[in-house]
Amino acid sequence: MGYPPLMREGAPLIGVIGGSGLYKLDNLHVIKTISASTPWGSPSSPITIAKLDTAKGPITVAFISRHGPAHNIAPSNVPARANIAALKHLGVKAIVAFSAVGSLREEVRPGDIIVPDQIIDRTKGIRPSTFFDGAMVGHAMFGEPFDKQLSEFIVPHIESAINSFPDHINPSDVPRLHKERTLVVMEGPQFSTRAESNMYRSFGGDIINMSSIPEAKLAREAELSYALVCTSTDYDAWRMGEAPVTVEEVMKTLTTNASLSKHITASILEAVHEAVASQSVLTTAEGSMKYSLMTNHSHVSPSELYKLKYILPAYFPYDAPRWKGEHVNTEDHDDSTASEKV
Repeated sequence: MGYPPLMREGAPLIGVIGGSGLYKLDNLHVIKTISASTPWGSPSSPITIAKLDTAKGPITVAFISRHGPAHNIAPSNVPARANIAALKHLGVKAIVAFSAVGSLREEVRPGDIIVPDQIIDRTKGIRPSTFFDGAMVGHAMFGEPFDKQLSEFIVPHIESAINSFPDHINPSDVPRLHKERTLVVMEGPQFSTRAESNMYRSFGGDIINMSSIPEAKLAREAELSYALVCTSTDYDAWRMGEAPVTVEEVMKTLTTNASLSKHITASILEAVHEAVASQSVLTTAEGSMKYSLMTNHSHVSPSELYKLKYILPAYFPYDAPRWKGEHVNTEDHDDSTASEKV
């Protein structure tokens, strides 16, 4: 026996992680909410399943509110493993995540949109950041932390959405789209000091948030395509002669940009769904963990093997142990790709 599916039919191919306001779109209709329970606990919010009306018919999308429906989960406490595991088990193939970021560069202005391609991890190791923290050792490739195919695919659709948005506050100075930028992920929940902000700039960082690690790492381990769309809300703390960032400033920019953010969301989800359905953006994610699992299954407990089946059933095709101490039969499993040492 395996884990029961979270949806019997019509499972979404696209998952969205961001603020709860993202699924309050005019052409989006909530079908149901799912209170999932994973081997890594419960997600940060119930999964909202919604249908998005498109010219080619409705598509189904899954939404998770990263910090909870009431924004009551601090960055360090986000149950990222449960969020990613629940979306993977639901049937999601690709995730488009959204985040507010601070800008570390003059040209990335508050209100601008960014699709980063690199990450500098400045979290402090207090967030569980891997599904492989037991006897099964896994080394996911992370040189390209965001799915390059998916990120490159959404860029022109975001650009088109910005240009077609009818309600820009200043039509002569619309938000700019930046790509191929480096995101610094800090621990928080406090904002940066001026010294830290300038240090991140010297590292090559362009934008900064508290949210995308370990989210991006876990998506890679679960073989999910993952791209991030950011809204710049402030200039962090590096600009001398002006006050450092405050929550008030962040919220003001987010409120001002709310309509544009929703327009971008609706615009890209339809295109991403079509691309995922045709498998044109999944060639680097699916199968990426095949040669990353190092431990022979005979050295891993039945309960751990079954736990990993939740996210990677192709590599862990085992039934649930029926009693304590029961051995999972691994004789027919191909461990030829495993190695005893790195």
